[in-house]
Amino acid sequence: MTAVLFDFSGTLFRIESAESWLRGVLAERGVELPAPEVSAAAEALERAGALPGGAHPVELPGELAALWRVRDRSAELHRAAYTAAARRVPLPDPALYDALYDRHMSPAAWAPYPDAAEVLGALRERGVRVGVVSNIGWDLRPVFRAHGLDPYVDTYVLSYEHGVQKPDPRLFATACEELGVDPRATLMVGDDRHADGGAAALGCGVHFVDHLPVTDRPDGLRPVLDRVG
Repeated sequence: MTAVLFDFSGTLFRIESAESWLRGVLAERGVELPAPEVSAAAEALERAGALPGGAHPVELPGELAALWRVRDRSAELHRAAYTAAARRVPLPDPALYDALYDRHMSPAAWAPYPDAAEVLGALRERGVRVGVVSNIGWDLRPVFRAHGLDPYVDTYVLSYEHGVQKPDPRLFATACEELGVDPRATLMVGDDRHADGGAAALGCGVHFVDHLPVTDRPDGLRPVLDRVG
């Protein structure tokens, strides 16, 4: 393998918990709620799929389904889909919905998996090119910079910047072109068998990791080094 493509959320990084997300915004906005209400609202937001990078909606209402399918094709669609999901949960201030969306884009809301820096650094030492290919509606580069992982990444291919979502092979092809590598000598690493598995259509190898909390997956990326050789 001459290159490795990585997904972002659930692969290299994990978003904070729904309760941490909500508590952070309430504190920023000076909104006080009893602890049981905060916990209940956080659980409801998680069931609604309102936290980008978090759980998928338990039930997707029909009026939101069409928007949800294309949410990663632009920044506007992404914000509209996730704030609409959040609005399914009553909150004391309407401004909280946009504040929640804004918080999830902050580097503080994300934590790299424990072995991410080690694996990316080892790939760099071996001369293996690295790209990040993500279905997303905002610029994740500041997250990588804040956590010290940006120096290991040669290119970022983000769905909202191209108007194309994984599993569409065009997104993976763009990454390979930007890295100057043959897809057949490229490994795609992700946590979504449907979305990330789309790279196989180009002849890329595919390796899946589990979308687990950071504390529950200390070394899930290390097998990638064995695949690269």
